Amino acid sequence: MDDPSLGALFGSMILLVILSAYFSGSETAMMALNRYRLRHLANEGHRGAKRASRLLERPDRLLGVILIGNNFVNFSAASIATVVALRLIGDSGVIIAPIVCTFVFLIFAEVAPKTIAAAYPEKIALPSSHILQLLLWVTYPLVWLVNAFANSLLWLLGIKHEEVLDDHLTRDELRTLIFEGSKIADHPQNMMLGVLDLDKVTVDDIMVPRHEIVGIDIEDDLDDIVNQICSAQHTRMPVFREDIDKVIGVLHLRNAAKFLTAEVLTKAAILQEIDDPYFVLENTPLQTQLYNFQQQKERIALVVNEYGNVEGIVALEDILEEIVGEFTTDLAAVGVDIHPQDDGSYLIDGGTHIRLINRSLGWNLPLRGPKTLNGLITDYLETIPESNICMLIDNYRIEILQIQDNMIRTARISLPPESDTSS
Repeated sequence: MDDPSLGALFGSMILLVILSAYFSGSETAMMALNRYRLRHLANEGHRGAKRASRLLERPDRLLGVILIGNNFVNFSAASIATVVALRLIGDSGVIIAPIVCTFVFLIFAEVAPKTIAAAYPEKIALPSSHILQLLLWVTYPLVWLVNAFANSLLWLLGIKHEEVLDDHLTRDELRTLIFEGSKIADHPQNMMLGVLDLDKVTVDDIMVPRHEIVGIDIEDDLDDIVNQICSAQHTRMPVFREDIDKVIGVLHLRNAAKFLTAEVLTKAAILQEIDDPYFVLENTPLQTQLYNFQQQKERIALVVNEYGNVEGIVALEDILEEIVGEFTTDLAAVGVDIHPQDDGSYLIDGGTHIRLINRSLGWNLPLRGPKTLNGLITDYLETIPESNICMLIDNYRIEILQIQDNMIRTARISLPPESDTSS
């Protein structure tokens, strides 16, 4: 049998380079696919996406068939190159052939196709999935054998197959994906980030503190109770006896008409319209509390500490504002504790929650540690100030204006000139 001509050998090498480029490009394209976009396309009925998704369910098999094909092609090309070199330049071709092969395959079968595949993974991977699926069927026994040895080696190294295949996003990774990779509008994006952050925030971070609770003391004079109901700014008010720790229920003001229009108004008539109080622990995550509100069909809850004492009150609307932001941009509507000044500073009550300040003004005062502005300042000073002083906390200029009963009642906060201009 005659030896193949040099033309046939060169033609075979060119074909092998093309096949090697295909395998290299397919490998990079399949691994570079966006798995979540791929699942979306598959759910939309894209055949190539469905086939690629099935292949990626077992990446060990996919890599097995690609690498078997690629290595077979590369070794075959190296053998043919050696034969060609021996014919052209003699025994010294054994040394030159690997050098030339390495250069040619590195450029045309590795770097170039992999670069193109990384730039256009879908355009290469989805059509390639047809050929790869067919090759997997044909070479399945060999692929299975290779995977059996590889997985056994992983087992000896203490690596579980499930861990290799795990592509689930963690909460922080999902947050990064939404924050940096999303092309949706800013407001829906902020809403999704707010949902992810619910587990990091507890009820006591957003509750109305005890001393700010507006409720009805059933022991008060009846006329005072009626005036309080008529001037109330909330739709629900806790009802208690002398002290908020002795709460007996919650009155929905829509039910007030039933006893306010009665010929004879009595406290007993008021008590008949109240609902049972709903209590939650102060360290309950907002995500859990949102679910509890839904399950209990409640919209407001009294927050208690480990001793059962009422620490504050939280409403469903407070949790929703953590997701969607404030329902109004009017600072007067947000709370009477934040007062903008003509010079750009703000007079803020010391009992105001830091989260409320940040959310209302778009600031980034530190959230770790104290919950209120008074707590932030005293924690920074490590003492209760005896006189009005000024300080700088995280580039926020804070000036204490009023101290009463060992508590900072009012402080002026503004950004330093350099921070203000940069923002």
